[in-house]
Amino acid sequence: MAVSDNFMELKEIAHINTGFTQKFGIPRQSGLVSEIGRIVFTPEYRNPTFIEGITDYDYLWLLWGFSKNKPLEGGTVRPPRLGGEKHMGVFATRAPFRPNNIGLSSVKLLEVQETLEQGPVLIVSGVDMLDGTPIYDIKPYIPYADAHPEARGGFTDSLSKEAQVQVEFPEHLLEKFPLEVRNAAVELLQQDPRAAYDRKKEREFRLAFHDYDIVFIGKDNKLVVTDVLKLKV
Repeated sequence: MAVSDNFMELKEIAHINTGFTQKFGIPRQSGLVSEIGRIVFTPEYRNPTFIEGITDYDYLWLLWGFSKNKPLEGGTVRPPRLGGEKHMGVFATRAPFRPNNIGLSSVKLLEVQETLEQGPVLIVSGVDMLDGTPIYDIKPYIPYADAHPEARGGFTDSLSKEAQVQVEFPEHLLEKFPLEVRNAAVELLQQDPRAAYDRKKEREFRLAFHDYDIVFIGKDNKLVVTDVLKLKV
């Protein structure tokens, strides 16, 4: 087998528009936050025949690319949820640093919007991707084959049972966001974007979401929002 036979070129079929403009604060898994995404196909795939029958499904699998990652060094990573101290094999985690910068997310299909300039656009919720992330493939989620509620989840079993952190988000600050993204803004903080080793430090954090910076102070299991700042364009 020639060396070139070991490589396969991935073609970008679409990209997704989200309110996540930086890596900090992006949900660690899809489906945790009700953020909406718009999947815009490249011109080659805007023919409606490519998505014929897609509205018969409630959820989709997205195969996408990490666009702002450092290359993987060695075979282990240090998951932030474990304090950033414990090493685990990369294939035993969902860490973003991987041999190939490929991500997999399950999102809910809300609707298909027909547009003149961009063709059919998929509106999905539960996204965990940076704005502009390239998408390489879309497949339907099949409940009888894809759902395994009895399966063990490794170290995440204990993490998933943790209560969400308490969030104090003053109403006058929350109202700076458009109505349709306010719930997602609160949900983002409830998931606690801080790394585990930061939770004992009482300091200020900033989380970019849509066109704003959410400024908050974190200590232990409580986050207090102190300001919402409009980002400069």
